[in-house]
Amino acid sequence: MKESRFLVTGAVGCIGAWVVRNLVRQGTPTTAFDLSENKDRLRLIMDQSELEQVTFLQGDITDLEQVKHALRSSGATHVIHLAALQVPFCKANPPLGAAVNVIGTVNLFEAAKAAGIPQIVYASSVAVYGNKERYPEKLIPHDAPLFPLNHYGVFKQANEGTARIYWQDDGIASVGLRPYTVYGPARDQGLTSTPTKAMLAAARGEPYHISFGGSNGFQYADDIAKTFIAAALKPVAGAEVFNIKGSVAHMSEVVAAIEKAAPEVRGKITFEDLLLPFPEGQQDDKLRDWLGEIPYTPLEEGVAQSIALFREALGDGRLS
Repeated sequence: MKESRFLVTGAVGCIGAWVVRNLVRQGTPTTAFDLSENKDRLRLIMDQSELEQVTFLQGDITDLEQVKHALRSSGATHVIHLAALQVPFCKANPPLGAAVNVIGTVNLFEAAKAAGIPQIVYASSVAVYGNKERYPEKLIPHDAPLFPLNHYGVFKQANEGTARIYWQDDGIASVGLRPYTVYGPARDQGLTSTPTKAMLAAARGEPYHISFGGSNGFQYADDIAKTFIAAALKPVAGAEVFNIKGSVAHMSEVVAAIEKAAPEVRGKITFEDLLLPFPEGQQDDKLRDWLGEIPYTPLEEGVAQSIALFREALGDGRLS
């Protein structure tokens, strides 16, 4: 049986870094492809000996020939596609957002077709859904209608369509996963990054005001990474897209978990009353039916692990 080898696009981003970490710790040959050469997120959660096991390729996901070269040279048998610009960057520069998020995904499928890669796992998002008022359920089901509210969500919906057509026309199978609020070390940018920034502030013993509130789906970055890897390793026939549930919790519960892990900041971590427009959470029964048991770290435990890792990084100088 051929040895599994992975290509991870967007590998220096938050989820990408955690995917790379998990693959390396499993002993899986891994190639990281990203436009940025900044490895700070990887260094935050991996040691030097682990980083030395990764093959790094610097390249632009919007350039088809560079993507084809990366896939060929990596010898990959599996692909996890995470290269994307997040909500604020897509809003600030929609043409660039479309080039990276939409054209980049088309390029990856084209490269997979050329290289004979049979399956791709990619990141979609809860942002494909609309205002919570559109849906009668508290937790949105797998097959709820899509009404994205911003360019980022529109681009993610386009990617789901792209995946469907590559299965229809070329037989390339795919799995799209829709996270909600991903948290944990290395989550330092994007619309829903401020809960993680509050955890870092707590590790420093500093106050912090989280930019939104209400009830939301929260997923520990390590769990998300493991789910992507598990999905990549399981063959699928079709272009499937799945919600991820994680923990559905009110922001007050996040603050309580932070205060439990860092009692010295009790009363110093606050949050805005502003609610995100999306439903409170997602149903993930369809993902469980297909994948089986899903990696899951309870919110309180994930917050505690995040703060502990931040403290360790502050202590040894990886974070200032």
